[in-house]
Amino acid sequence: MILLKTKEEIELIRDAGRLLGETLAEVGRHIRPGVTTAYLDQIGEQFIRDHGAKPLCKGFEGFPAAFCISVNDVVVHGIPGESFIKDGDNVTLDCVIELNGYVADSAYTFAVGEVSPEVKRLMKVTREALYIGLDQCKEGNRVGDISHAVQMHCEKNGYSVVRELCGHGVGFQMHESPNVPNFGVKGTGPLLKEGMVIAVEPMVCMGSKNVKFSKEDGWNCRTRDGKPAAHFEHTVAITAQGPDILTTFDYIENSSKQ
Repeated sequence: MILLKTKEEIELIRDAGRLLGETLAEVGRHIRPGVTTAYLDQIGEQFIRDHGAKPLCKGFEGFPAAFCISVNDVVVHGIPGESFIKDGDNVTLDCVIELNGYVADSAYTFAVGEVSPEVKRLMKVTREALYIGLDQCKEGNRVGDISHAVQMHCEKNGYSVVRELCGHGVGFQMHESPNVPNFGVKGTGPLLKEGMVIAVEPMVCMGSKNVKFSKEDGWNCRTRDGKPAAHFEHTVAITAQGPDILTTFDYIENSSKQ
């Protein structure tokens, strides 16, 4: 069942989204060579709790951390640990928080120091694909319109999109209906209606779309060919006026300009 949200509920999700944007920016300020991903997770969890919110990833189906922190060829669901960030890495922070009973989900891939031109381009195209998908989040469109737009932009630029994982409904819980794949056919899938809130999240590989899941922890999802991946995500509401993005990268990107 797809759960529609009222205008008042959408504003409460926006409050969560704003705090999540601030959280990603705060952790992002600490991403540098020599720090561990566990350290970044600790900073983020403290920031979330200090602002009266809950990190929903922590404890979800046994996941041990507040953030998924995915480095280089880890596409998603990287478990923070004692590995050190290095110059040239690309690091994705993916986090879900609950504030006053409402949920927002967002992800951002950061460049550490001097990343290669190839990785910079991958990150740029993935971010573009997110906003191209968000442009399709209009009342009367279908989920397949989002999926197709993301897929076409990535593939025409020589990249591939992950098939095993997808975006989803969000707002009352971390994962709601409908699923929002990053590949598909225009005009297919659930109808987009006013009041729907979804997470759109392109997960894009520099090489093959094929991935593998860690046998040790069941979470880390890596590219099979070992090539880098990138991941950007926003929570968006479907409104009569068009897409209404409820999370924000402004805190991250304004901070990087200072």
